[in-house]
Amino acid sequence: MFTRIFSAALWGIESIPVEVETDVSPGLPSTRVVGLPDAAVKESLHRVSSSLKNCGFSLPLGKLTINLAPADLKKEGPIFDLPIALGILQASGQVGSSEESADCWAIGELALSGKIRGIKGILPFVAKAKEKKARKVILPKENALEAQIIPGVVTCPVEDLKEAVQAWTSAPQKPLAASPCFEPAKSALEKDFSEVKGQESVKRAIEIAVSGFHNLLLIGPPGGGKSMLAQRIPTIFPPLSLEEAIEVTNIHSAAGKIKPGEGLITARPFRCPHHSSTEAGIIGGGNPPRPGEASLAHHGVLFLDELPEFRRNALEALRQPLEEGKITLCRAKFSVQFPARFMLVAAMNPSPSGRAQDYQAGRCSFAQTQKYLNKVSGPLLDRIDLHIEVPKPDPKLLMEKKQAESSASIAQRIMEARAIQHRRFKDISLLLTNGKMGPKEIERFCTLSSSASRLLSQALEDLGLSARAYGKILKVSRTISDLAGKEKIEEEAILEAISYRTLDRQYWT
Repeated sequence: MFTRIFSAALWGIESIPVEVETDVSPGLPSTRVVGLPDAAVKESLHRVSSSLKNCGFSLPLGKLTINLAPADLKKEGPIFDLPIALGILQASGQVGSSEESADCWAIGELALSGKIRGIKGILPFVAKAKEKKARKVILPKENALEAQIIPGVVTCPVEDLKEAVQAWTSAPQKPLAASPCFEPAKSALEKDFSEVKGQESVKRAIEIAVSGFHNLLLIGPPGGGKSMLAQRIPTIFPPLSLEEAIEVTNIHSAAGKIKPGEGLITARPFRCPHHSSTEAGIIGGGNPPRPGEASLAHHGVLFLDELPEFRRNALEALRQPLEEGKITLCRAKFSVQFPARFMLVAAMNPSPSGRAQDYQAGRCSFAQTQKYLNKVSGPLLDRIDLHIEVPKPDPKLLMEKKQAESSASIAQRIMEARAIQHRRFKDISLLLTNGKMGPKEIERFCTLSSSASRLLSQALEDLGLSARAYGKILKVSRTISDLAGKEKIEEEAILEAISYRTLDRQYWT
């Protein structure tokens, strides 16, 4: 007897439909799995056999063939255990076919006892099932909250194989009409800018960067507070919208970062990879491809501490996402795209020994300092909007009992500036902040006063700025003007924006 059950394979952050075809025919007892399965899929027969026996079923005698179509797509992992088990039961007549089991999708890993374990990639799986108008979706109970994010789909969370069989043959319930109630969460980091004493100029630059979603580079000696400041950036970010939360959850689900029992991610991501991370770890890769840290930071912050210590190829691979907000991986056998619209925050020392003038004191040579700095290329620096020097704080300020301005106070000003940007870009899709403006939007929305125009023209000549740096200055000055509540960009905003583009000339020349 022949049966067909729908499932899906994870490819990048999307699911590709897979038909699990099962055929039981007379002949010598044998079992084959075809359709380009990996070792984990081939081993599923052992798990399925034991779970069937321990749940009161049996593996049929005769020739058993299981095909995973399309046959040219590599299948990996234990996610096909449940559809294979249901297919065997139906093909062998142990479970009767019915109208309710038609167009039904299933996914899950089986334990030897018949218990169904949670898996990664449930959110893209349910989204694909909805797109294909599935009658119902059977999935592990551990992934129930995650599956409920997608409305309009009948989901059947099950704990073991017996429950799965019952859900398979029973009439489907009504789907959820809408997503669960969404309440944006604050950052999980229990930190606040009120704990940072001094560094007012750096805090001002961070406020500008977050307001316009601009990339930021912090340069200064050890002990200046670069990491401390960066770790508090999520506390002043505006909350995620529902659409952003679903996008973030989809990426983390595909990467297997959502723990059992967790649902929608409501806090902005803050990713801080170690400097030993590879290129694939930063931008994604593998076969099948998986998202990297840049994609896991989508709609959040990617913090690279000790920037020159990262591998050169890993840093250069960030050029595309910094410009386009996405990563396109092209290999001989596949091409996949990951979203990566993040705010880059990088921190580094000005020399190998930590301080900019150490080569003058003989602690390191000028050549060693330049070699250290040149690990960060000019094209990458050009894509970072603000370059900020972080000096060592005044010891007197450290001894003061008075607390600095809180994150809540800074966040309020940022929310007001973001509201101005949302109104400005309401008719432009996928554009919400100044930092992501293109040439057309810059020309349309960055109106300069006559004095500001003359000042910027002079700065371009004197500093030898690139066309990209020119655009970055305009975008940063637009954000500064929004924080000040001004429609036209004045001379003061241009001066401040230019001041954030001088450190690369100071250190890298």
